[in-house]
Amino acid sequence: MKRPKAIPVHYRILTGMVVGIVAGAIVQLAGVDPVIIASINQWVKPVGDVFLRLIFMMVIPLIFCALILGVGEFSDLRYLRRIGLRTLAYTISVSIVSVIIGITMVTVFKPGSGIPEASRQQMVSQYAEQMKSITESPVYNRERSIPDMIVSIVPRNPIEDMVNAFNPAYQGGGILAVMFFSLMIGIALISVKSEKAAAFKATIEGFYEVIMKVIAMVMDFAPFGVASLLFVLISTTGWDVMLALSKYVAVVIAALAIHQFGTYSLLLKVLGKKSPIEFFKQIDEVMLTAFSTSSSNATLPTALRAAQDKLKLPKRVSNFVLTVGSTTNQNGTALFEGITILFLAQCFNIDLTFGKQIMVIVISILAGVGTAGVPGGSLPVMAIILVSVGIPAEAIGIIIGVDRILDMCRTVLNVSGDLTAAVVISEWERKESE
Repeated sequence: MKRPKAIPVHYRILTGMVVGIVAGAIVQLAGVDPVIIASINQWVKPVGDVFLRLIFMMVIPLIFCALILGVGEFSDLRYLRRIGLRTLAYTISVSIVSVIIGITMVTVFKPGSGIPEASRQQMVSQYAEQMKSITESPVYNRERSIPDMIVSIVPRNPIEDMVNAFNPAYQGGGILAVMFFSLMIGIALISVKSEKAAAFKATIEGFYEVIMKVIAMVMDFAPFGVASLLFVLISTTGWDVMLALSKYVAVVIAALAIHQFGTYSLLLKVLGKKSPIEFFKQIDEVMLTAFSTSSSNATLPTALRAAQDKLKLPKRVSNFVLTVGSTTNQNGTALFEGITILFLAQCFNIDLTFGKQIMVIVISILAGVGTAGVPGGSLPVMAIILVSVGIPAEAIGIIIGVDRILDMCRTVLNVSGDLTAAVVISEWERKESE
């Protein structure tokens, strides 16, 4: 008897998303007592937390192996330098475009001018506790100069940075330091030509294959984790907050969509020589994972698998570009921060000069590089930017209620941007080798 064909994982994830959203909406619309909702979520939330932990469990080993192997695939350091410089130039250029799109949208539609004073004050007070935890976080309060940030990328103890990579209170380089350490190992691997070095590379390759297998096993649990995460989100987000912020949410999502399907499609067609429709079909599982986890780091394993199995990109390019990009190439975060800063300035009737708007563009691009690729990772950085342009840090309380939904959307843009970069840079490398 012929076995029934297994349902593709992206369809199962999509089913989990629908179930979570519908169930959460039913609870909200039925007017269930918040105490009962909290009691239900006490049992539902751990399912989503376990799913996220299973993915994050593999991120550091994956980054370590993928970068070593990605760099080790190069036969010459000149190739590595070329790809590194191209990745940097691409990231900065596309991030500038994303922030300009965001600032243009918020300037044209002015979503902040439509929120009544009473609603604004209600949202600030409603999220006072979360706002306080953000403005009192170590990320917000530590004053670090650019030289200090550069120094922290070079780890004194790489194991310590691996352990604290997702700890917001950690004062070291974290995941960037892990990447630096992995890059150094990969560069050394290129330089050392011996049997022992070849055996070390073979060991890392075997470890990488095992990690990818574990990730495939974890993704079988994804539909349940996704349903849990979305149920908790929808069941606890008040509709009054959503309605008051609906124009802002619409502007952010529209700007993200323009960049996703406009800018990326143009880059894919012109520079990557690839059909945008075919591209987005091939990365549908990646986008669903990004949307449900709100984390570009957590989506990295799925992105690497799609790059190799579906997009058929060279391993040395995709491993390098996607692994580095999961932390540094965050167009969606940069776009979101640019919109949000101007939106909050409109809410408080603060007129930002042209010079300050330029400063918002520059800081948003830099923040997109330095923001942790985890859910809510941009909020402490956002508070710092607000103060730097004369907006009270307390203003961030206005958007906390809808941040998780927007976080999910901008993470889709972040990971799509990483894969777009990998396609474009792979095409550049192909032309170079002809």
